[in-house]
Amino acid sequence: MSVVPLHAAEPAPARTPELTVVIPCYNERANVAPMVARLETALAGIAWEAVYVDDDSPDGTAEAVRAIARHDPRVRAIRRIGRRGLASAVIEGALSSSADYIAVIDGDLQHDETRLPDMLAALRAGGADLAVGSRHVAGGTAEGLSSSWRHRLSDTGIRLAQITLPVKLTDPMSGFFMLPRPLFEHLAPKLTGQGFKILLDLLLSAPAPLRVTEVPVRFHAREAGESKLDVLVLMQFAGLLLDKTLGGMLPLRFISFALVGAIGVGVNVAALFAGRALGLGFGAAQTAATLVAMIANFALNNVVTYRDQRLRGPALWRGLLLFLAVCSVGAFANIGIARSLFAERLGWTLSGLAGAAVGVVWNYAVSATLVWRGR
Repeated sequence: MSVVPLHAAEPAPARTPELTVVIPCYNERANVAPMVARLETALAGIAWEAVYVDDDSPDGTAEAVRAIARHDPRVRAIRRIGRRGLASAVIEGALSSSADYIAVIDGDLQHDETRLPDMLAALRAGGADLAVGSRHVAGGTAEGLSSSWRHRLSDTGIRLAQITLPVKLTDPMSGFFMLPRPLFEHLAPKLTGQGFKILLDLLLSAPAPLRVTEVPVRFHAREAGESKLDVLVLMQFAGLLLDKTLGGMLPLRFISFALVGAIGVGVNVAALFAGRALGLGFGAAQTAATLVAMIANFALNNVVTYRDQRLRGPALWRGLLLFLAVCSVGAFANIGIARSLFAERLGWTLSGLAGAAVGVVWNYAVSATLVWRGR
């Protein structure tokens, strides 16, 4: 009887995919199976894999991906606990790949996956470092944006980005692009990893202008789930632009916190004069204004500065109480300085501004270390 060599029974080594499609997602369970089916059709003849990076979606997005992965090894899920944000999700998914090329596509079926082969062909030809799916070149459309308000948000972001970009790009707000994996790995340490528009981060982090080709895409209407595009995304986008313009001298969170703090100062002064109009004395009016400004700062920082670590449910109320408790020290300094300056006849406005500035500095110092610590 012949003996079969052991190595003959071993499975053939799996072929490394040429293309990894990174799909950052949150609450996209209903779109998982349709997306995989569309990739199957669009990428016929190409060795590919799909990496879903799920920010612990409560709707079971990761479970839906794993249900497919059990019979399709090209599909896998990275479920992130305590980490949120599209940009950091893309980075994590891309760095898990060994493919030659990385594509990024939203998980909501709005991007035109049929253009992936054209983007790959453009990169294979060697004439470009980055292929971007554009809604604003001939043949592309943005009809999937659900309202005129979202059109205006997108257009505003595009105009802001084009001011700072080192390359000509019609759709810098695009979340649909492809590039060689070694290039991504080279740029990854320079990325901020915050916000929702990583394409701009990549372009502005490159030491030299990248060669970009734009592929026209049709932006489809969302079929399930909710859009993530809102004015807060645009605010984060503006913060990223400022961060890159300053060459990374100041952390993006600091810039965002400072912008929120500026709004808080305005809220403080407005509340101060509202108290005056209601007949309150300066001390009482400044106390009330300080409390209102602190609550406003907490709320805005929770949805803007710490959007990727946002406190929700019971944690939100605990965070607010902690924020108010710790910042009460800064509030006493705020009120004391404001009252002292008012006593020196500096006036309502300047006295209130000086007191509010003290509160802003203290709030920044405690927010990362105590309120949103470890989230």
